Amino acid sequence: MILLYIIFAAYIIAVNVYSVMLLLAQRNEYMSDESKLNAGDGKLILSALLGGAIGIYVTMFITRFKLKNMLLMILLPVIGVINVWLCVVAFRSGFTFIAV
Repeated sequence: MILLYIIFAAYIIAVNVYSVMLLLAQRNEYMSDESKLNAGDGKLILSALLGGAIGIYVTMFITRFKLKNMLLMILLPVIGVINVWLCVVAFRSGFTFIAV
């Protein structure tokens, strides 16, 4: 059972690291070509749904990038709360909702 906790925690950390790297790559791409401001928002939302919403949201404020994008500013905190709630439910239940 402890191995399942470790795997789940490693997954959440990996998704957040990937999400931060994705946002930083988009920022660097925007710095070279300013016409690509809203390019890649779908990738950010998908990685947020997979568990990286908190990492994206924090990185947006640290780098001050995409703060005027209202879709991300409203959707990411909502997805982040859902992600945290699902993690708490998963750890409290001991992952018993998974058919073994």
